[in-house]
Amino acid sequence: PALRRLAVEYAVSCYAISQRRACRIIQQYRSVQRYRSIKDPKLALRARIRAIAHTRIRYGYRRIHVLLRREGWQLGKNQVYRLYSEEHLQLRSKLPKRRKMVVSRQIKIKPTRVNEAWSMDFVADQLANGQRFRALTIVDVYSKEALAIEVGQRLRGEHVVAALNRLAAQRRAPKYLFVDNGSEFSGRLLDLWAYHHQARIDFSRPGKPTDNCHIETFNGSFRNECLNLHWFETLEDAKVTIEAWRQDYNESRPHSTLNDLAPAVFACQSGLLNPGTGAMNAEN
Repeated sequence: PALRRLAVEYAVSCYAISQRRACRIIQQYRSVQRYRSIKDPKLALRARIRAIAHTRIRYGYRRIHVLLRREGWQLGKNQVYRLYSEEHLQLRSKLPKRRKMVVSRQIKIKPTRVNEAWSMDFVADQLANGQRFRALTIVDVYSKEALAIEVGQRLRGEHVVAALNRLAAQRRAPKYLFVDNGSEFSGRLLDLWAYHHQARIDFSRPGKPTDNCHIETFNGSFRNECLNLHWFETLEDAKVTIEAWRQDYNESRPHSTLNDLAPAVFACQSGLLNPGTGAMNAEN
């Protein structure tokens, strides 16, 4: 009926015929054509959905629904999807998803608590003037929390060890490190750090990024929601913007594998971290 209503209006405006005749041609009841809904248009809710979508551009209706529920709105996911579609806020993928047959290796390590296993990798991007820079991302495998994102032009093994030392002083060193076979991770410095802190380094197989799927998933969100949406003028601008996104990711962004909780909230609810500090409790 909604599409036929549009067809009737088009026929009336373009061919200068009466509405009665247009309804007879389109086979639309005149009562249906003249019906006007008396439902609440929910203008306040629509405005809030638009505000969230414009602020968090890469959020779909599911994450917007979670944020609305946090703010106290009592509504279902289907209602958010309907309003989200009516406001034309749908995200469109640039490329179609390809189906791949993934044969993953047997999972050797499955962490059962926060701070048991960390995953690391590098992400490359460039400034507005074309100057390249790199970002070292470190993620807690259990809580999905972004522990650190180190930004610099030339990040080597010593920068990786410095970032790990700073995190170990705040949270204590993990038992496992998931990394790829890059020279920054396979060098002597990281090996000595792992030996000193009694941590095991688990290298992914060459050409198999799915072996370190935790950090690959995070890097995809990092690029999609941060790097692709900002135009960095300077390296300091990139550091400030990326750090702000990291804090928002930890404290606000809903994570589907954590029952739509933010990673920092999930870590606090697990009872292993002090809220707001990220420091490990003494008894653990």
